[in-house]
Amino acid sequence: MNDNTTRKITNALLSVYCKDNIEALVRLLNEQGVTIYSTGGTLDFIASLSIAARSVESLTGYPSILGGRVKTLHPKVFGGILACRDKVRDNEQLTDYEIPPIDLVVVDLYPFEQTVLSGACEEDVIEKIDIGGIALIRAAAKNHADTLVVSSREQYAEVVELLKDGQGTTSLSTRRRFATHAFRQTAQYDTAIFNYFNRHENLPAFQSFIAEQKPLRYGENPHQQASFFGRFDDLFDQLHGKEISYNNLLDIDAAVALIDDFNEPTLAILKHNNACGCASDNDGLHAWRKALAGDPVSAFGGIIVTNRPVEAACAEEINRLFFEVIIAPAYTPEALECLKVRKNRIILKQKNTTLPALQFRSLLHGVVQQTRDTVTETAAQLQPATDRQATDEEIADLIFANKLVKHSKSNAIVLAKGRQLLAGGVGQTSRVDALKQAIGKAQSFGFSLQGAVMASDAFFPFPDCVEIAQQAGITAVVQPGGSINDRQSIDYCNRHNMAMLLTGVRHFKH
Repeated sequence: MNDNTTRKITNALLSVYCKDNIEALVRLLNEQGVTIYSTGGTLDFIASLSIAARSVESLTGYPSILGGRVKTLHPKVFGGILACRDKVRDNEQLTDYEIPPIDLVVVDLYPFEQTVLSGACEEDVIEKIDIGGIALIRAAAKNHADTLVVSSREQYAEVVELLKDGQGTTSLSTRRRFATHAFRQTAQYDTAIFNYFNRHENLPAFQSFIAEQKPLRYGENPHQQASFFGRFDDLFDQLHGKEISYNNLLDIDAAVALIDDFNEPTLAILKHNNACGCASDNDGLHAWRKALAGDPVSAFGGIIVTNRPVEAACAEEINRLFFEVIIAPAYTPEALECLKVRKNRIILKQKNTTLPALQFRSLLHGVVQQTRDTVTETAAQLQPATDRQATDEEIADLIFANKLVKHSKSNAIVLAKGRQLLAGGVGQTSRVDALKQAIGKAQSFGFSLQGAVMASDAFFPFPDCVEIAQQAGITAVVQPGGSINDRQSIDYCNRHNMAMLLTGVRHFKH
């Protein structure tokens, strides 16, 4: 069939969940003399516009049954959609069975994903699995040679212009384009349903976001093209600021993963996916000052995240720093106005949602999948390995430091005291280098390491790290353990009155 082959719309089927923005399309179809078939609430909406429409029941001879689960699943509906207009036998059967050819199908699917996100019970979620609607979309998309399928409310305005310009006709290229969008819609919808059921079964699969592409200005660098596939608005409300970039997204992802591990009031500053400042404190302003002190140089242009509302006094001090993004569960009106003074500053309000259980990374013409690292060690899980027991203050700092090292690029070392990040050594090829980097940074910003603690994301293969740490003033260490040389590090700690605790869990982050 030639791409210029046109089809006149004479009969249309409209069955939508959300009636927003569809009025203009209904009125245009009526003006162009199209016979409209419809169901339930859509039929009532059309009647409210004083426009005539036929019920699907009048076509099929069957009422809507089973509480609305079955309305359109009937040969007179699907025959009208799937009949090939160029086939003599198909046209004869349309006549024999009194089936009107349906040239336009407009369907808006039940809001399955929104229902899941709302926290609805399983019974309500199951009821939002659309059966008839998705079957109508697939049928119309399959027969796009003759039928135009409109599968999203975002397409209504475009369809109105197309039908105005074409005087009620559509070209094959247009119908093919809309069919492509429709199959993308059904793929995304089925994927969402699968993911809901798969949370219990954990079948191996790559989660697809093909229906939610957002082009970005560029990738990590200006010469790279980039897009975001996902549902950012499910996690955040953007209250202010410029368009979010590729690098912003990477930092935001790292920030929310880090803050998710803290129940106590905490504020962190991240740069290039690593925390350069972090503190836990009941006073938000104190938390900010302690976090900033950790590395006021790297904080410039960074990402700020907190798990408590931002108040005016804290916002006023934060506002003195140039930063890209701030993330919080809430802002007082005064704090929000203060932070909005820079027009490009991205202000995000994080919603109360659960982070995905699975993570993906592309490599080697494929994708690797893993479960998110949700292990966060508690005091009860720390196993003493040395003669000297850690004090309560040291244990609190070790737990704090261990959370941060979990979210730092490997090889990683974190130094902390008073639930404040003193410095981190990240992304090093040697654990000794990571420690030396952390000690050097802490000292450059005037911190004393006397009585500080150290966390490592993996075991110590030799006692060199604990020796360097002890000489710098560090008194307690937490690490996974598991090296054949663990005893050497433990013995060194015993000889120098250091406390060492083992987690048994490695937290590499490559």
